[in-house]
Amino acid sequence: MAEIKTIAVVGGGQMGSGIAQLAAVHGFDAWLLDTDYNALSRATKSISYSIQRLVSKGQLSQAVSKDALGRLRYTLNLEELSSADVVIEAIVESEEVKKKLFLELDKIAKSSAILASNTSSISITRLASATSRPKQVIGMHFMNPPPIMKLVEIVRGADTSDETFNATKALAERFGKTVICSCDYAGFVVNRILMPMINEAFFTLYTGVATKEDIDVGMKLGTNHPMGPLELADFIGLDVCLSIMKVLHAGLGDNKYAPCPLLVQYVDAGRLGRKRGIGVYDYQPMPNAVKPSSKL
Repeated sequence: MAEIKTIAVVGGGQMGSGIAQLAAVHGFDAWLLDTDYNALSRATKSISYSIQRLVSKGQLSQAVSKDALGRLRYTLNLEELSSADVVIEAIVESEEVKKKLFLELDKIAKSSAILASNTSSISITRLASATSRPKQVIGMHFMNPPPIMKLVEIVRGADTSDETFNATKALAERFGKTVICSCDYAGFVVNRILMPMINEAFFTLYTGVATKEDIDVGMKLGTNHPMGPLELADFIGLDVCLSIMKVLHAGLGDNKYAPCPLLVQYVDAGRLGRKRGIGVYDYQPMPNAVKPSSKL
């Protein structure tokens, strides 16, 4: 397989922008695509801020920062990704939407390119079936936020070649990540374990066992987790958690994976977590208190 020089990322959200930043910081030419101009604009600012923050903390040199920002390119046009050696999809967690994208990428990407998905639960085999190159399709699941978290979960589809696997593993290691490998089953490793725990935390709240604060404090202090499960759900996005629970429920066929009604209700209400300012917790700024008049 040819040397990897250019990496394209599809999806300008927190995951996609973080992966593009990671690629640029580690010396790759990086494209970031989103079909929404505003999302791309936010991603540009977010990456610049994140890189400068790493410089201010002494975790990145000014020279590497300047080089990384110079390697990043942003686009609304899928055709511009035709030169990429690896394309990493990081869009909404929907099999239908991802399959449609993989079908388009298969037509645009050069024949040698690897098509990777950052999906956290959806079958790589089924995504690969939308392409004419299933041997070159693989799961490359980064943790959130990608520039900080040390893990990448690699998932082989039924037809993923050894060559594709080895190239993807080497790429993740060049990013400075520790790699774990999973078979292509719903939820893979991390979310197969994590999401049922988060779902059970919602059931614990739903049935009145404890308050949200006590559930999170209990898990932080009782099991040494850095974040409680409900706080973590807000950070991930409740819509993402619900999507993954639905994939687990459908893919594994066990009712223990049925999403908690409270989680469903919060998503229906648009309470998606930090990104919306409200989820299990309210992150919206408190209105300024009215100051009493000094006049008598």
